[in-house]
Amino acid sequence: MNAPVTVAEVEEFRAEVRAWLAENVPADPLPPWTERAGFDLHRAWEGRLFEGGYAAVDWPTEYGGRDAGLRRSIAFAEEYYRAGAPERINMGGLYLLGPVLMQYGTPEQCARWIPDLLACRTIWCQGFSEPGSGSDLASLRTRAERDGDHYVVNGQKIWTSMGGFADWIFALVRTDPEAGRKRKHDGITFLCIDLRSPGVEVRPLAMVDGTRGFAEVFFTDVRVPVENVVGEVDRGWAVAMSTLGFERGAVFGDHAKFAGDVADLAALVDARALGDDTHALDELGRVLVQTEVYRANVYRLAARAEAGGELDSTASINKVFWTQMQHDIFDTGIRLLAEDGAVVGDPGSLPDADPATLRAWSQWHHRYWYARAAMIFGGTNEIQRNIISERVLGLPMEPRR
Repeated sequence: MNAPVTVAEVEEFRAEVRAWLAENVPADPLPPWTERAGFDLHRAWEGRLFEGGYAAVDWPTEYGGRDAGLRRSIAFAEEYYRAGAPERINMGGLYLLGPVLMQYGTPEQCARWIPDLLACRTIWCQGFSEPGSGSDLASLRTRAERDGDHYVVNGQKIWTSMGGFADWIFALVRTDPEAGRKRKHDGITFLCIDLRSPGVEVRPLAMVDGTRGFAEVFFTDVRVPVENVVGEVDRGWAVAMSTLGFERGAVFGDHAKFAGDVADLAALVDARALGDDTHALDELGRVLVQTEVYRANVYRLAARAEAGGELDSTASINKVFWTQMQHDIFDTGIRLLAEDGAVVGDPGSLPDADPATLRAWSQWHHRYWYARAAMIFGGTNEIQRNIISERVLGLPMEPRR
Protein backbone atom coordinates (compact mmCIF):
# COMPACT_ATOMS: atom_id res chain seq x y z
CA MET A 1 0.00 0.00 0.00
CA ASN A 2 1.40 3.38 -1.03
CA ALA A 3 1.79 6.11 1.56
CA PRO A 4 -0.83 8.89 1.21
CA VAL A 5 0.40 11.83 -0.81
CA THR A 6 0.58 15.30 0.69
CA VAL A 7 -1.80 18.13 -0.15
CA ALA A 8 1.06 19.92 -1.93
CA GLU A 9 1.72 16.86 -4.12
CA VAL A 10 -1.97 16.60 -5.01
CA GLU A 11 -2.15 20.27 -5.94
CA GLU A 12 1.03 20.04 -8.00
CA PHE A 13 -0.51 17.15 -9.94
CA ARG A 14 -3.81 19.04 -10.27
CA ALA A 15 -2.00 22.03 -11.80
CA GLU A 16 -0.25 19.73 -14.29
CA VAL A 17 -3.55 18.14 -15.31
CA ARG A 18 -5.32 21.48 -15.59
CA ALA A 19 -2.61 22.87 -17.86
CA TRP A 20 -2.66 19.80 -20.11
CA LEU A 21 -6.45 19.85 -20.41
CA ALA A 22 -6.48 23.58 -21.15
CA GLU A 23 -4.14 22.95 -24.06
CA ASN A 24 -5.72 19.75 -25.41
CA VAL A 25 -9.48 19.67 -24.78
CA PRO A 26 -11.30 20.37 -28.07
CA ALA A 27 -12.63 23.91 -28.27
CA ASP A 28 -16.03 22.68 -29.48
CA PRO A 29 -17.87 19.69 -27.98
CA LEU A 30 -17.48 16.49 -29.96
CA PRO A 31 -20.54 15.06 -31.74
CA PRO A 32 -22.31 12.27 -29.80
CA TRP A 33 -20.39 8.99 -29.79
CA THR A 34 -23.62 7.12 -30.65
CA GLU A 35 -22.97 7.70 -34.36
CA ARG A 36 -19.87 6.46 -36.15
CA ALA A 37 -18.38 9.86 -36.98
CA GLY A 38 -18.72 11.02 -33.39
CA PHE A 39 -17.41 7.73 -32.06
CA ASP A 40 -14.28 7.95 -34.18
CA LEU A 41 -13.58 11.46 -32.86
CA HIS A 42 -14.02 10.24 -29.28
CA ARG A 43 -11.67 7.36 -29.99
CA ALA A 44 -9.06 9.79 -31.31
CA TRP A 45 -9.45 11.81 -28.11
CA GLU A 46 -8.82 8.67 -26.05
CA GLY A 47 -5.63 8.17 -28.04
CA ARG A 48 -4.53 11.70 -27.17
CA LEU A 49 -5.20 11.02 -23.48
CA PHE A 50 -3.07 7.89 -23.70
CA GLU A 51 -0.20 9.71 -25.38
CA GLY A 52 -0.35 12.38 -22.68
CA GLY A 53 -0.19 9.76 -19.93
CA TYR A 54 -3.73 10.35 -18.69
CA ALA A 55 -5.65 7.30 -19.95
CA ALA A 56 -5.73 5.67 -16.51
CA VAL A 57 -3.76 7.62 -13.95
CA ASP A 58 -4.93 5.35 -11.13
CA TRP A 59 -3.57 2.15 -12.71
CA PRO A 60 -0.26 0.66 -11.55
CA THR A 61 2.75 1.66 -13.64
CA GLU A 62 3.35 -2.00 -14.57
CA TYR A 63 0.09 -1.90 -16.53
CA GLY A 64 0.68 1.48 -18.14
CA GLY A 65 -0.85 3.75 -15.52
CA ARG A 66 0.79 6.38 -13.34
CA ASP A 67 0.13 4.80 -9.95
CA ALA A 68 -1.21 8.20 -8.97
CA GLY A 69 -3.06 7.01 -5.88
CA LEU A 70 -6.59 7.89 -4.92
CA ARG A 71 -6.09 11.55 -4.03
CA ARG A 72 -4.44 12.45 -7.31
CA SER A 73 -6.89 10.27 -9.25
CA ILE A 74 -9.76 12.23 -7.70
CA ALA A 75 -8.04 15.49 -8.59
CA PHE A 76 -7.68 14.31 -12.20
CA ALA A 77 -11.37 13.43 -12.45
CA GLU A 78 -12.40 16.75 -10.92
CA GLU A 79 -10.31 18.70 -13.39
CA TYR A 80 -11.45 16.51 -16.31
CA TYR A 81 -15.12 17.21 -15.68
CA ARG A 82 -14.56 20.88 -14.91
CA ALA A 83 -12.71 21.30 -18.20
CA GLY A 84 -15.71 19.95 -20.11
CA ALA A 85 -13.55 17.23 -21.65
CA PRO A 86 -15.20 14.63 -23.92
CA GLU A 87 -17.11 11.69 -22.49
CA ARG A 88 -14.94 8.61 -22.12
CA ILE A 89 -15.94 5.77 -24.45
CA ASN A 90 -13.91 2.78 -23.24
CA MET A 91 -15.28 2.69 -19.73
CA GLY A 92 -16.14 -1.00 -20.02
CA GLY A 93 -12.50 -1.72 -20.67
CA LEU A 94 -10.88 0.80 -18.38
CA TYR A 95 -13.12 0.54 -15.32
CA LEU A 96 -14.50 -3.00 -15.60
CA LEU A 97 -12.33 -5.38 -17.61
CA GLY A 98 -8.98 -3.77 -16.84
CA PRO A 99 -9.23 -4.16 -13.04
CA VAL A 100 -10.67 -7.67 -13.49
CA LEU A 101 -7.69 -8.71 -15.62
CA MET A 102 -5.30 -7.32 -13.01
CA GLN A 103 -7.07 -9.41 -10.36
CA TYR A 104 -7.94 -12.62 -12.19
CA GLY A 105 -6.09 -12.60 -15.52
CA THR A 106 -2.95 -14.53 -16.37
CA PRO A 107 0.25 -12.63 -17.20
CA GLU A 108 -0.28 -13.62 -20.84
CA GLN A 109 -3.83 -12.23 -20.86
CA CYS A 110 -2.72 -8.97 -19.26
CA ALA A 111 0.08 -8.55 -21.79
CA ARG A 112 -2.26 -9.41 -24.64
CA TRP A 113 -5.23 -7.18 -23.83
CA ILE A 114 -4.31 -4.40 -21.43
CA PRO A 115 -1.95 -2.28 -23.63
CA ASP A 116 -4.45 -2.04 -26.51
CA LEU A 117 -7.30 -1.45 -24.07
CA LEU A 118 -5.43 1.39 -22.39
CA ALA A 119 -4.57 3.07 -25.70
CA CYS A 120 -8.16 2.59 -26.91
CA ARG A 121 -6.93 0.62 -29.89
CA THR A 122 -9.41 -2.01 -28.71
CA ILE A 123 -12.92 -1.13 -27.53
CA TRP A 124 -14.60 -3.54 -25.12
CA CYS A 125 -18.26 -4.04 -24.21
CA GLN A 126 -19.94 -6.07 -21.49
CA GLY A 127 -22.04 -9.12 -22.36
CA PHE A 128 -24.02 -9.90 -19.21
CA SER A 129 -27.71 -9.05 -19.80
CA GLU A 130 -29.90 -11.44 -21.78
CA PRO A 131 -33.58 -11.49 -22.74
CA GLY A 132 -35.34 -12.77 -19.64
CA SER A 133 -32.20 -12.52 -17.50
CA GLY A 134 -32.04 -8.96 -16.23
CA SER A 135 -31.77 -8.65 -12.47
CA ASP A 136 -31.63 -12.45 -12.23
CA LEU A 137 -28.31 -12.56 -14.04
CA ALA A 138 -27.53 -16.12 -12.94
CA SER A 139 -30.43 -17.41 -15.05
CA LEU A 140 -28.46 -16.66 -18.23
CA ARG A 141 -28.80 -19.19 -21.07
CA THR A 142 -25.90 -18.45 -23.42
CA ARG A 143 -24.00 -21.74 -23.65
CA ALA A 144 -20.32 -22.51 -24.26
CA GLU A 145 -19.42 -26.15 -24.94
CA ARG A 146 -15.82 -27.35 -24.89
CA ASP A 147 -14.54 -28.70 -28.22
CA GLY A 148 -10.83 -29.37 -28.06
CA ASP A 149 -8.93 -26.11 -27.65
CA HIS A 150 -12.06 -24.01 -28.17
CA TYR A 151 -15.44 -23.26 -26.68
CA VAL A 152 -18.40 -23.20 -29.05
CA VAL A 153 -20.72 -20.37 -27.99
CA ASN A 154 -24.44 -20.09 -28.76
CA GLY A 155 -26.85 -17.55 -27.34
CA GLN A 156 -27.79 -13.89 -27.18
CA LYS A 157 -26.88 -10.78 -25.19
CA ILE A 158 -28.92 -7.59 -25.11
CA TRP A 159 -28.62 -3.95 -23.95
CA THR A 160 -24.93 -4.13 -24.71
CA SER A 161 -23.55 -0.61 -24.27
CA MET A 162 -21.35 0.43 -27.23
CA GLY A 163 -21.93 -3.02 -28.71
CA GLY A 164 -22.24 -1.57 -32.20
CA PHE A 165 -18.77 -0.01 -31.99
CA ALA A 166 -16.84 -2.51 -29.86
CA ASP A 167 -14.12 -4.88 -31.04
CA TRP A 168 -14.36 -7.38 -28.16
CA ILE A 169 -16.93 -8.42 -25.58
CA PHE A 170 -16.36 -9.94 -22.13
CA ALA A 171 -19.31 -12.21 -21.52
CA LEU A 172 -20.79 -14.63 -19.02
CA VAL A 173 -21.56 -18.03 -20.52
CA ARG A 174 -22.87 -21.25 -19.05
CA THR A 175 -20.26 -24.01 -19.35
CA ASP A 176 -21.83 -26.58 -16.99
CA PRO A 177 -25.64 -26.69 -17.20
CA GLU A 178 -25.83 -29.55 -14.69
CA ALA A 179 -24.06 -27.52 -12.00
CA GLY A 180 -26.40 -24.64 -12.79
CA ARG A 181 -29.46 -26.79 -12.08
CA LYS A 182 -28.24 -27.44 -8.54
CA ARG A 183 -27.07 -23.89 -7.85
CA LYS A 184 -27.61 -21.43 -10.68
CA HIS A 185 -24.52 -19.35 -9.82
CA ASP A 186 -22.31 -22.39 -10.51
CA GLY A 187 -21.23 -23.56 -13.95
CA ILE A 188 -20.79 -20.01 -15.31
CA THR A 189 -17.56 -18.87 -16.97
CA PHE A 190 -16.17 -15.40 -17.77
CA LEU A 191 -15.11 -15.47 -21.44
CA CYS A 192 -13.57 -12.84 -23.74
CA ILE A 193 -14.85 -13.01 -27.33
CA ASP A 194 -13.61 -11.26 -30.46
CA LEU A 195 -16.71 -9.70 -32.05
CA ARG A 196 -15.16 -10.16 -35.49
CA SER A 197 -15.32 -13.95 -35.09
CA PRO A 198 -17.43 -15.96 -37.56
CA GLY A 199 -20.91 -16.54 -36.18
CA VAL A 200 -21.17 -13.24 -34.28
CA GLU A 201 -23.96 -10.89 -35.33
CA VAL A 202 -24.30 -7.43 -33.77
CA ARG A 203 -27.58 -5.57 -34.23
CA PRO A 204 -27.62 -1.96 -33.00
CA LEU A 205 -30.74 -0.98 -31.06
CA ALA A 206 -32.29 2.37 -31.99
CA MET A 207 -33.65 4.24 -28.98
CA VAL A 208 -36.70 6.52 -29.10
CA ASP A 209 -34.38 9.52 -29.44
CA GLY A 210 -32.69 7.95 -32.47
CA THR A 211 -29.39 7.16 -30.76
CA ARG A 212 -27.73 3.74 -31.13
CA GLY A 213 -25.68 3.37 -28.00
CA PHE A 214 -26.93 -0.17 -27.34
CA ALA A 215 -26.89 -3.36 -29.36
CA GLU A 216 -27.96 -6.97 -29.13
CA VAL A 217 -25.34 -9.59 -29.88
CA PHE A 218 -26.05 -13.07 -31.26
CA PHE A 219 -23.64 -16.01 -31.11
CA THR A 220 -24.10 -18.94 -33.48
CA ASP A 221 -21.47 -21.68 -33.15
CA VAL A 222 -18.79 -19.09 -32.37
CA ARG A 223 -15.44 -20.72 -31.69
CA VAL A 224 -13.50 -19.07 -28.87
CA PRO A 225 -10.01 -20.21 -27.75
CA VAL A 226 -9.90 -21.78 -24.30
CA GLU A 227 -7.16 -19.32 -23.27
CA ASN A 228 -9.77 -16.54 -23.42
CA VAL A 229 -11.30 -17.71 -20.14
CA VAL A 230 -10.61 -15.22 -17.32
CA GLY A 231 -10.45 -16.85 -13.91
CA GLU A 232 -11.50 -20.45 -13.33
CA VAL A 233 -13.82 -22.37 -15.63
CA ASP A 234 -17.32 -22.77 -14.09
CA ARG A 235 -16.42 -20.22 -11.38
CA GLY A 236 -17.00 -17.06 -13.35
CA TRP A 237 -19.62 -15.77 -10.95
CA ALA A 238 -16.93 -14.49 -8.59
CA VAL A 239 -15.28 -12.67 -11.50
CA ALA A 240 -18.64 -11.21 -12.54
CA MET A 241 -19.34 -9.95 -9.02
CA SER A 242 -16.00 -8.14 -9.01
CA THR A 243 -16.95 -6.52 -12.31
CA LEU A 244 -20.35 -5.44 -11.00
CA GLY A 245 -18.70 -4.12 -7.85
CA PHE A 246 -16.56 -1.81 -9.99
CA GLU A 247 -19.66 -0.78 -11.97
CA ARG A 248 -21.88 -0.10 -8.97
CA GLY A 249 -19.33 1.49 -6.67
CA ALA A 250 -18.04 4.99 -6.50
CA VAL A 251 -15.75 5.87 -9.39
CA PHE A 252 -13.45 8.12 -7.43
CA GLY A 253 -13.97 11.63 -8.74
CA ASP A 254 -17.29 11.20 -10.52
CA HIS A 255 -18.90 13.55 -8.00
CA ALA A 256 -17.52 16.36 -10.18
CA LYS A 257 -19.70 15.15 -13.07
CA PHE A 258 -22.84 15.44 -10.92
CA ALA A 259 -21.72 18.83 -9.65
CA GLY A 260 -21.49 19.87 -13.32
CA ASP A 261 -25.05 18.66 -13.88
CA VAL A 262 -26.23 20.86 -11.00
CA ALA A 263 -24.27 23.79 -12.46
CA ASP A 264 -26.11 23.24 -15.75
CA LEU A 265 -29.41 23.24 -13.86
CA ALA A 266 -28.47 26.48 -12.10
CA ALA A 267 -27.67 28.09 -15.47
CA LEU A 268 -31.07 27.00 -16.80
CA VAL A 269 -32.84 28.43 -13.76
CA ASP A 270 -30.98 31.69 -14.27
CA ALA A 271 -31.78 31.73 -18.00
CA ARG A 272 -35.49 31.49 -17.17
CA ALA A 273 -35.14 34.42 -14.72
CA LEU A 274 -36.03 32.18 -11.78
CA GLY A 275 -33.11 33.30 -9.64
CA ASP A 276 -35.44 35.02 -7.16
CA ASP A 277 -38.05 32.25 -7.10
CA THR A 278 -37.90 30.67 -3.63
CA HIS A 279 -39.36 27.36 -4.84
CA ALA A 280 -36.76 27.10 -7.63
CA LEU A 281 -33.95 27.97 -5.22
CA ASP A 282 -35.16 25.39 -2.70
CA GLU A 283 -35.20 22.70 -5.38
CA LEU A 284 -31.79 23.73 -6.66
CA GLY A 285 -30.40 23.72 -3.13
CA ARG A 286 -31.80 20.26 -2.48
CA VAL A 287 -29.94 18.62 -5.37
CA LEU A 288 -26.81 20.67 -4.63
CA VAL A 289 -26.77 19.25 -1.10
CA GLN A 290 -27.02 15.73 -2.51
CA THR A 291 -23.95 16.24 -4.67
CA GLU A 292 -22.02 17.67 -1.73
CA VAL A 293 -22.98 14.67 0.41
CA TYR A 294 -21.78 12.38 -2.36
CA ARG A 295 -18.52 14.33 -2.72
CA ALA A 296 -17.87 14.00 1.02
CA ASN A 297 -18.60 10.28 0.79
CA VAL A 298 -16.11 9.84 -2.06
CA TYR A 299 -13.39 11.46 0.03
CA ARG A 300 -14.40 9.37 3.06
CA LEU A 301 -14.13 6.15 1.07
CA ALA A 302 -10.80 7.24 -0.38
CA ALA A 303 -9.45 7.76 3.13
CA ARG A 304 -10.74 4.33 4.16
CA ALA A 305 -9.15 2.68 1.13
CA GLU A 306 -5.81 4.43 1.78
CA ALA A 307 -5.91 3.09 5.34
CA GLY A 308 -6.37 -0.45 4.03
CA GLY A 309 -10.10 -0.72 4.72
CA GLU A 310 -12.44 -2.79 2.55
CA LEU A 311 -15.02 -1.16 0.29
CA ASP A 312 -16.96 -4.22 -0.88
CA SER A 313 -20.00 -3.45 1.27
CA THR A 314 -20.29 0.08 -0.12
CA ALA A 315 -20.90 -0.79 -3.80
CA SER A 316 -24.67 -1.29 -3.57
CA ILE A 317 -25.10 1.72 -1.26
CA ASN A 318 -23.19 3.94 -3.68
CA LYS A 319 -25.16 2.62 -6.64
CA VAL A 320 -28.51 3.46 -5.07
CA PHE A 321 -27.36 6.90 -3.93
CA TRP A 322 -25.67 8.17 -7.09
CA THR A 323 -28.32 6.89 -9.48
CA GLN A 324 -31.15 8.38 -7.41
CA MET A 325 -29.24 11.64 -7.11
CA GLN A 326 -28.59 11.79 -10.85
CA HIS A 327 -32.26 11.17 -11.56
CA ASP A 328 -33.31 13.87 -9.09
CA ILE A 329 -31.13 16.46 -10.80
CA PHE A 330 -32.69 15.97 -14.25
CA ASP A 331 -36.19 15.38 -12.93
CA THR A 332 -35.93 18.65 -10.99
CA GLY A 333 -34.96 20.51 -14.17
CA ILE A 334 -37.91 19.12 -16.12
CA ARG A 335 -40.41 19.84 -13.34
CA LEU A 336 -39.15 23.34 -12.57
CA LEU A 337 -38.90 24.64 -16.10
CA ALA A 338 -42.00 22.89 -17.40
CA GLU A 339 -43.98 24.44 -14.54
CA ASP A 340 -42.57 27.78 -15.68
CA GLY A 341 -43.84 27.15 -19.20
CA ALA A 342 -40.55 26.21 -20.86
CA VAL A 343 -40.62 23.47 -23.49
CA VAL A 344 -37.89 21.00 -22.61
CA GLY A 345 -35.16 21.07 -25.23
CA ASP A 346 -36.64 23.95 -27.23
CA PRO A 347 -34.01 26.71 -27.61
CA GLY A 348 -36.84 29.21 -28.00
CA SER A 349 -37.62 28.68 -24.31
CA LEU A 350 -34.27 30.26 -23.43
CA PRO A 351 -33.92 33.20 -25.84
CA ASP A 352 -31.08 34.90 -23.96
CA ALA A 353 -29.09 31.82 -22.90
CA ASP A 354 -25.42 31.34 -23.78
CA PRO A 355 -24.43 28.48 -26.13
CA ALA A 356 -23.35 26.14 -23.30
CA THR A 357 -26.69 26.54 -21.52
CA LEU A 358 -28.60 25.96 -24.75
CA ARG A 359 -26.56 22.83 -25.36
CA ALA A 360 -27.41 21.52 -21.89
CA TRP A 361 -31.10 22.29 -22.45
CA SER A 362 -31.15 20.53 -25.83
CA GLN A 363 -29.78 17.37 -24.17
CA TRP A 364 -31.90 17.52 -21.03
CA HIS A 365 -34.49 14.93 -22.07
CA HIS A 366 -31.80 12.52 -23.20
CA ARG A 367 -29.85 12.92 -19.98
CA TYR A 368 -33.06 12.49 -17.95
CA TRP A 369 -33.86 9.17 -19.61
CA TYR A 370 -30.29 7.97 -19.23
CA ALA A 371 -30.54 8.78 -15.51
CA ARG A 372 -33.70 6.66 -15.34
CA ALA A 373 -31.85 3.81 -17.05
CA ALA A 374 -28.97 4.08 -14.56
CA MET A 375 -31.35 2.93 -11.83
CA ILE A 376 -31.79 -0.31 -13.80
CA PHE A 377 -28.43 -1.21 -15.34
CA GLY A 378 -25.72 -2.75 -13.18
CA GLY A 379 -28.44 -4.32 -11.03
CA THR A 380 -31.74 -2.55 -10.37
CA ASN A 381 -31.96 -0.31 -7.35
CA GLU A 382 -34.69 -2.56 -5.94
CA ILE A 383 -32.25 -5.48 -5.99
CA GLN A 384 -29.50 -3.28 -4.51
CA ARG A 385 -31.78 -2.42 -1.58
CA ASN A 386 -32.29 -6.12 -0.93
CA ILE A 387 -28.51 -6.61 -0.97
CA ILE A 388 -28.03 -3.71 1.45
CA SER A 389 -30.70 -4.95 3.85
CA GLU A 390 -29.59 -8.59 3.84
CA ARG A 391 -25.80 -8.46 3.41
CA VAL A 392 -24.88 -5.09 4.92
CA LEU A 393 -27.52 -4.59 7.64
CA GLY A 394 -28.07 -8.28 8.37
CA LEU A 395 -31.86 -8.07 8.16
CA PRO A 396 -33.98 -11.17 7.41
CA MET A 397 -33.91 -12.32 3.81
CA GLU A 398 -36.79 -11.53 1.51
CA PRO A 399 -38.94 -14.66 1.02
CA ARG A 400 -37.99 -16.45 -2.22
CA ARG A 401 -40.26 -18.83 -4.06
